Amino acid sequence: MTKKIAVINDLSGFGKCSLTAAISAIAAMGVQPCPLPTAVLSAQTGYPSYYCDDYTDRMELIYKEWEKMQVHFDGIYTGFMAGGHQIRKVLDFLDAFYKKDTFLVVDPVMGDNGNRYPIFTPELVAEMKSLVSRADIITPNLTELCLLTGTDYHMIKVMTEEKHLVTVAEQMARNLMTGGTKEVLVTGIRFADEESGEEMMGNLAVTKGGASFSAFPFIGESFSGTGDLFASVVAGGRARADSLADTMKLAGEMIEQAIRDSVKNNVPRNDGVDYEKYLWMLGEKNREACMKEQVSG
Repeated sequence: MTKKIAVINDLSGFGKCSLTAAISAIAAMGVQPCPLPTAVLSAQTGYPSYYCDDYTDRMELIYKEWEKMQVHFDGIYTGFMAGGHQIRKVLDFLDAFYKKDTFLVVDPVMGDNGNRYPIFTPELVAEMKSLVSRADIITPNLTELCLLTGTDYHMIKVMTEEKHLVTVAEQMARNLMTGGTKEVLVTGIRFADEESGEEMMGNLAVTKGGASFSAFPFIGESFSGTGDLFASVVAGGRARADSLADTMKLAGEMIEQAIRDSVKNNVPRNDGVDYEKYLWMLGEKNREACMKEQVSG
């Protein structure tokens, strides 16, 4: 039977982010995404103008129907939360659907490049911490990892060597894991290659059993939705029982190709990356499994 993941995020008509990215990536991995929208937007909020219909008060109406259906989710994956009211709705959702055999992936979207997004007051960060403490996997960038651990980002910003950055990020992740979070995948670690001097972008997977680091050349552009794509692949990988290190590498390779194409084609950053033609990379494992089933059948 196909695995199912409840995906809690907003839906934007343009920007290739949030549920748009999650649904396509998770489905490409052979897993069924079951979207629970927190809001519906004409376009993601980076555009100069957009319309937003807040779904917070309707979230419960949707998942109460799922309770009547007695559905079971293999995984739950949460993205951007617009306020404490949404986080509390998600916690109520977990009380109903998070079982012993269900995993929880939390993308704690709160800031980037050392800056906290304006809506994330210290009180809201505290509420996000309560959600993070229940997660099996979280996917913070360095800024969000600092917010969750109370670390001064400026201490991290001055570091340029891979070894130092990875060591500090791993220690921060392990400190966070003492609060309940089981695994941490830190994204967006920028550093200069020791030999070539080339600027790199790396991701660090930290588990109880160890840590794994994977890096790619930094292409120089930041696009809407790449974090959503990354976290979505992580959720799909967990549903397929892939290792966190393998999933991290797969997500990085796919997104790197999409960013290269987008830079080459002068795609505006708000439009998101041209990832669609690389979704096949996420489904290769499923194709091989299907071929084996056909041969054995």
